[in-house]
Amino acid sequence: MVLRTFGWSFAITALGLAFAAWQWGWEAFGIVLILSVLEISLSFDNAVVNAGILKKMNAFWQKIFLTVGILIAVFGMRLVFPVAIVAISAKVGPIEAVNLALEQPEQYEALVTDAHPAIAAFGGMFLLMIFLDFIFEEREIKWLAWLERPLAKLGKVDMLSVCIALIALLITAMTFATHAHTSTGHADKSATVLLAGVAGLITYLIVGGLSGYFEDKLEEEEEREQEEEEKARAEGKQVSAVGLAGKAAFFLFLYLEVLDASFSFDGVIGAFAITNHIFWMALGLGIGAMYVRSLTVYLVRQGTLDDYVYLEHGAHYAIGALAVILLITIEHQISEIITGLIGVVLIAASFLSSVMRNRALEAEGTKEKEPAQ
Repeated sequence: MVLRTFGWSFAITALGLAFAAWQWGWEAFGIVLILSVLEISLSFDNAVVNAGILKKMNAFWQKIFLTVGILIAVFGMRLVFPVAIVAISAKVGPIEAVNLALEQPEQYEALVTDAHPAIAAFGGMFLLMIFLDFIFEEREIKWLAWLERPLAKLGKVDMLSVCIALIALLITAMTFATHAHTSTGHADKSATVLLAGVAGLITYLIVGGLSGYFEDKLEEEEEREQEEEEKARAEGKQVSAVGLAGKAAFFLFLYLEVLDASFSFDGVIGAFAITNHIFWMALGLGIGAMYVRSLTVYLVRQGTLDDYVYLEHGAHYAIGALAVILLITIEHQISEIITGLIGVVLIAASFLSSVMRNRALEAEGTKEKEPAQ
């Protein structure tokens, strides 16, 4: 079951890592591996959400999501989007950006270095909003309860996450951007950082708005189909449970794609904190995206969602750490290995906490079943 579901992911991992080591050396091998692990971890909740929604579709639309959807996810978000960010920030065409990365890596590196304050501000703000909206939301399961409980109470204040993000942007622009490094020396990048940061905030709000719109449309279609099913039962007609189809499934597909795009933003933007090399980035994120799809299929076929309840928390704390790191890198350089390991350590800690919680619950259940002596 595992090999059949994850077979393509294992094969692409082996080929991708081997290609990275052959083409660029062991440094590339390590960076691609870290990016893959981060993408899988940060998108773990994506797979869980996908599985919960995908099981509502009929077999045809499930196949569409797992074929057409993966093309959009891997090639659209993980390959085209990083190139688009570099092209817009460096003010060059996307084809020119790819050509420079292939043929003139030194000039490409200089362009990306000049554009880095804008990329870091945009990405830092987007990731910071994801993190803030998560920690300010009241949720039943808490990992670091001593921190999450008071923050959830603060989260009842309207627009608090937006206000904090804008304050962080102003502090960053005033503190770091005034002396940001460029290929030509020092330059005042405060205006660039402010504009890019606001763009990141707007992008986050737009993506969230689109997700909400498709979710509302989906609910309307589901209600309509339920009414039709109830009417058919009342008339004595047989109703087969084959999953949503037609217009409802189409809205569900669109909703899933918007959700997938929003979930993949964090991995793509977070990758800029680890490397500026768009090919290493695309390779690592592409490998990770394959596992997300395989994991989605696995969860649907098993008919169960994952028991590692703290993993979502760990992924969001990693997002918060990447956001802070991106804002700091506007002026100060931070080692890619340190950046990657911070995220992996946070996610690993949440995974171990989940395992310990599951064992404790099992032990309690065993004690309750044991007869009194």
